[in-house]
Amino acid sequence: MPRYTVHVRGEWLAVPCQDGKLTVGWLGREAVRRYMKNKPDNGGFTSVDEVQFLVHRCKGLGLLDNEDELEVALEDNDFVEVVIEGDVMSPDFIPSQPEGVFLYSKYREPEKYIALDGDSLSTEDLVNLGKGRYKIKLTSIAEKKVQQSREVIDSIIKERTVVYGITTGFGKFARTVIPANKLQELQVNLVRSHSSGVGKPLSPERCRMLLALRINVLAKGYSGISLETLKQVIEAFNASCLSYVPEKGTVGASGDLAPLSHLALGLIGEGKMWSPKSGWADAKYVLEAHGLKPIVLKPKEGLALINGTQMITSLGCEALERASAIARQADIVAALTLEVLKGTTKAFDTDIHAVRPHRGQIEVAFRFRSLLDSDHHPSEIAESHRFCDRVQDAYTLRCCPQVHGVVNDTIAFVKDIITTELNSATDNPMVFASRGETISGGNFHGEYPAKALDYLAIGVHELAAISERRIERLCNPSLSELPAFLVAEGGLNSGFMIAHCTAAALVSESKALCHPSSVDSLSTSAATEDHVSMGGWAARKALRVVEHVEQVLAIELLAACQGIEFLRPLKTTTPLEKVYDLVRSVVRPWIKDRFMAPDIEAAHRLLLDQKVWEVAAPYIEKYRMEHIPESRPLSPTAFSLESLRKNSATIPESDDL
Repeated sequence: MPRYTVHVRGEWLAVPCQDGKLTVGWLGREAVRRYMKNKPDNGGFTSVDEVQFLVHRCKGLGLLDNEDELEVALEDNDFVEVVIEGDVMSPDFIPSQPEGVFLYSKYREPEKYIALDGDSLSTEDLVNLGKGRYKIKLTSIAEKKVQQSREVIDSIIKERTVVYGITTGFGKFARTVIPANKLQELQVNLVRSHSSGVGKPLSPERCRMLLALRINVLAKGYSGISLETLKQVIEAFNASCLSYVPEKGTVGASGDLAPLSHLALGLIGEGKMWSPKSGWADAKYVLEAHGLKPIVLKPKEGLALINGTQMITSLGCEALERASAIARQADIVAALTLEVLKGTTKAFDTDIHAVRPHRGQIEVAFRFRSLLDSDHHPSEIAESHRFCDRVQDAYTLRCCPQVHGVVNDTIAFVKDIITTELNSATDNPMVFASRGETISGGNFHGEYPAKALDYLAIGVHELAAISERRIERLCNPSLSELPAFLVAEGGLNSGFMIAHCTAAALVSESKALCHPSSVDSLSTSAATEDHVSMGGWAARKALRVVEHVEQVLAIELLAACQGIEFLRPLKTTTPLEKVYDLVRSVVRPWIKDRFMAPDIEAAHRLLLDQKVWEVAAPYIEKYRMEHIPESRPLSPTAFSLESLRKNSATIPESDDL
């Protein structure tokens, strides 16, 4: 008999159907009837017949016709949502899907796998796992280590040894010994009680990253989880069954207890879960729809699932990767602005940077040289002011290597810490199979990633701060020799006036966000956890700062391309013309005022997808081949020819593409 899981006003109802010829409208009415039956006041209705509703599939939110037969419109065990007329406008309305559901309606189950061993996960790997590009499997070595670790736990249980978190309570209750017949209940209670986070749930991508990273840590074999349970966790990941994890509630020691508990709660069949098939639904229904069973926790396994820094580190990993991408592209955007403002290339001379040889500074100056006027890429715009009387440019142009450079070096420093953290065991107690014992320690403390991510926010923010000043120069006719706010018929048209205000607002907001969260600490758990990292907030605000940087640079990119319109028919260098063409493929020039927000978002999407880097990188690398000896070390953020080929980028033979 077919059965459908129906979402009505925040509740999930299992509705069996004896006849596939029944209609979608019948399913909606039956779901509303069952909903009313469960409510003391009938949900505010007097009869089912008075209720007006729409029905859509949770996967992709496709609207269903009430007259369609169920056997035609739906599959067995499908998830649907009944939206009652008027509810969408109510502040109490609970949707079945996360924000941006259109991004997930195109989800396709990946075919490729990443083998996790707990030692070699990269930041790029984790981001790709978050995007749903890979499934997970364990290496044979990892499986063996997990089994050996579990044998130690089983021995502790058998011998009734008193060990923290296995046969005792937690935190202040660490001296309370738990009877053997209560050890499994102890683990379930731990997960339930610690699932006390608040705020919006993590997006599917971020929850997938969180789950993947916890799996990687468990694969190291120091957590004491059984191989059977770990494989169940992996099955949930591979089916994209993702728990409802509120973003707030961790203080970053003892690990990210609240968010990881929410992650574990769904895995044991409680709370909410999301999958592309179901949307948000009761966890037990989501697991069942994918042929999975809730995990039954064994002693120590609740603690193994929730003790660690994976929330801080997974969000930090996304912030890091996005920061790295925008830092590369900031050089390209700034070079385009310099061209439009008729700046000089002299400040990027090799000898200047050789005598202050910071790696990031040298790399940024090199990128500017590879993009701006040279024998390789002559610029008509540069030629037009070659004999002007200007001696030097403003700091926002001249000092890009120094300002952008330290951002590159900051990212490299943070990446080293985050990569180490990705592959670290962060449990307590730690299980050492080689010694046959457990040892209590403090690897769960999030100070390392917290401090690093505070530093990342401070560093990457400067890209927005200097970009906003360049936008000002582009918009101010006394500084640019361009029309005010980059638009004809100023007064009638306002052009980029308020776009610049938006950039200024984002920069100002980020200044507050750059205050380090890790300088704060509040004692918790009756003073047993008396110093914490506040790393969860460090990670979340670093992400927000990076997003602001992307948005400010999107505005600068649009402004620089608009500035070029007033310099035509002159052309800039070939690589920068390619960047201009890319922007114009999604945003047309401003002839008069129009709705600007969609254009800013389109430029932001180009930067998010690294399209600006993709069109310019081949020219940068070709220039590198011809100007830098192979023996010279590159910046950690430089793209190699090998990595370009892996990404299918084409290195041009000449400017004539």
